[in-house]
Amino acid sequence: MKKVSTVFLYSAIILLILVIFGVFAPELLETVTANVQSFITTSFGWYYLIVVTSFLLVCFYLFITPVGRIKLGKQDDKPDFSRPTWLAMLFSAGMGIGLVFYGAAEPISHFAIHSPTNQEGTNQGIKDALRFTYFHWGLHAWAIYGIVALILAYYSFRKNQPVTISATLKPLLGNKVDGNLGKVIDILAILSTVFGVATTLGFGAMQINGGLSYLFNIPTTFYVQFIIIIIVTVLFIFSALSGLGKGIKILSNTNMVLAFLLLFTMFIVGPSLTILNLFTDSIGGYLQNLPRMSFRIAPLNEQDRQWINNWTIFYWAWWIAWSPFVGIFIARVSKGRTIREFIFYVLLLPSIIGFFWFSTFGGSAIQLETLGIAQVSELAVEQLLFGVFDNFPLGFIMSIVAIILIITFFITSADSGTFVLSMMSTNGSQNPPNRMKLIWGGLLAAIALVLLYSGGLQALQNAMIIAALPFSIIMILMVLSLFRSLNEEVKRFLK
Repeated sequence: MKKVSTVFLYSAIILLILVIFGVFAPELLETVTANVQSFITTSFGWYYLIVVTSFLLVCFYLFITPVGRIKLGKQDDKPDFSRPTWLAMLFSAGMGIGLVFYGAAEPISHFAIHSPTNQEGTNQGIKDALRFTYFHWGLHAWAIYGIVALILAYYSFRKNQPVTISATLKPLLGNKVDGNLGKVIDILAILSTVFGVATTLGFGAMQINGGLSYLFNIPTTFYVQFIIIIIVTVLFIFSALSGLGKGIKILSNTNMVLAFLLLFTMFIVGPSLTILNLFTDSIGGYLQNLPRMSFRIAPLNEQDRQWINNWTIFYWAWWIAWSPFVGIFIARVSKGRTIREFIFYVLLLPSIIGFFWFSTFGGSAIQLETLGIAQVSELAVEQLLFGVFDNFPLGFIMSIVAIILIITFFITSADSGTFVLSMMSTNGSQNPPNRMKLIWGGLLAAIALVLLYSGGLQALQNAMIIAALPFSIIMILMVLSLFRSLNEEVKRFLK
């Protein structure tokens, strides 16, 4: 219990200092985080590209080799959840609010505002906009989540280790993980998780505010977002207290129903044939250009390099910052799956769903722009989706469904986040105490509010990129640790 208390205590102290700093010196906090973020993206952009692509290659290797037959658990363990519920839970936790926030905003930004290939407003620009959006939300993103989740599930259910990041490094670091080194690793994982989840909560509050502003002229201010976060915090803490099998399961299934209802409606009332054509063509472009995009750093073009910093490096940092949270959550619900089945479902299916999502909402937004029906690219990013809906039949109804969906995704992400942080603070307890969930729920809300207060969207992004760098190094060590354990299993069981 002593280790648990130490990890929680130091994590909470660091976060409380940040909250106080943000309340009393918001401009200074924004300046400091911006300077550190700028240094990281400029100096370590190459590193992010190489390490994230390496995680994807590791997933492919595990999928095609005999180790894919190994179960995440004992060989006779059965999964706790059906495949549809399992997919709904990992999708809701993994992408949720981000898909709604960027569903139309990212493709239209790449097409009309700043193209990754300097092809704004052209037919080629449309293809480039979608394939780079696929790149940011596809296999690379889910490889980051998948590798952390797989390693945690392997050590937890097969090796009977606690569900903590430090426990996965025992084959590599030995008994050192039981001492101060292990505490530091778990504290870094907690801090990374908090910033990743807080960023998502900030996005959610901003878009709920943006939708209410677009539909009902409610002002877009920090104080409105403050009220939104407080209300949703009460809801997600209530859900978290109901436990994994009730609250999160029900919310995840609700999310999938609402998301597919919104997607289906937009597809039917939108330019359906154009969406299907763009979806098909863009997948080909994505697969054809995947190696080039994976290592594109633009060393000789400052403008292109800035685009990569603002989009690709930001996304890789976002996914890495989220990976302890999403990884532990996905691991928790993936007992009994084989490594091969796990990688197939975690990497491929969510990616394809995401591709069709962006083709539908992004393609509809781009058509409005190209036909001159509406200049949706001029809207604020948190209002853009609602501006797209406004130009199609059932637009108001879709906007209301989207706001409800953002709220349920918001609750699911925060609910899962409090559950995971509570696990990490109690030495990987599968059923952490409600008291811990309440504490983390309050701290998550406070961090999101402070980051919004100190600099809005930019401060959220800065903090997340900073938090992701040290955890990426831990992820590399986790992969090395996994290979050491798998090699021993191969020698014993798979000859």
